[in-house]
Amino acid sequence: MRRRKRQQVEKEKRLGMREAGRFNAEVMDFVRPYLRAGVTTGEIDRLIHEYTLERGHIPAPLNYQGYPKSCCTSVNDVICHGIPGDYVLQDGDIVNVDITTIVNGWHGDQSETFLIGQVSDEARALTQCAFDCLWAAIDSLKPDCRVSDIGTAIVRLAHARGFTVVKDYVGHGLGRKFHQDPTISHVPTPDGRRQRLSAGVSFTIEPMINAGVPDGHQDEKDGWTVRTTDGRLSAQFEHTILMGHDGPEVLTLTKHGPQRGHKF
Repeated sequence: MRRRKRQQVEKEKRLGMREAGRFNAEVMDFVRPYLRAGVTTGEIDRLIHEYTLERGHIPAPLNYQGYPKSCCTSVNDVICHGIPGDYVLQDGDIVNVDITTIVNGWHGDQSETFLIGQVSDEARALTQCAFDCLWAAIDSLKPDCRVSDIGTAIVRLAHARGFTVVKDYVGHGLGRKFHQDPTISHVPTPDGRRQRLSAGVSFTIEPMINAGVPDGHQDEKDGWTVRTTDGRLSAQFEHTILMGHDGPEVLTLTKHGPQRGHKF
């Protein structure tokens, strides 16, 4: 009886997380054409907010621990948690759009960095590195692997290309709650070497890669926006992963966005 109940709970989670991941990817594809010069980050947020609510779902960031918007838009030197507002996207910018949705109580979470118009060689290379780091991490996964395998794969690739990995902001377990165990560091840590990713666990991988130093500082005024301490660029990509008995399942694959092996 206990085994059947456990299997039923696991099945419910798989189905719920898959549905949340599919819809979250749908939102990303919906907003994709609007990421261009002349559009404000506030407009991106409005589009995401309305699209989500009109379909009966919930934008998870809104009011989460006081966060005021329905997504994060992190432009250029912003590492993460950029608050959408009046900023007008300009030719040469890079902007990470981070979307999380609650669908029937389950969370889907992902982000992409978009190139706005003609960007610098450094911006393109950095964005490529962040994307490749995400997939290198995913490719390192297998049932019962160590959490630190993720950080090892990311650091190896980023450092080989001359970039750095943000240590202070991490991936996380995901399910009925927005943030839960396990903590997914993007660098190898002692805790990560002890923790294992067993079948059934769902989590995000979201490496933040910097052109300069790996450090950031939080904006004292808004209490959210994290910028690189040296003012250089930062890029990020994120997927939600469900560890299966046969290996990882990426739950937030888009239909129209960059796929594994994409070149920017």
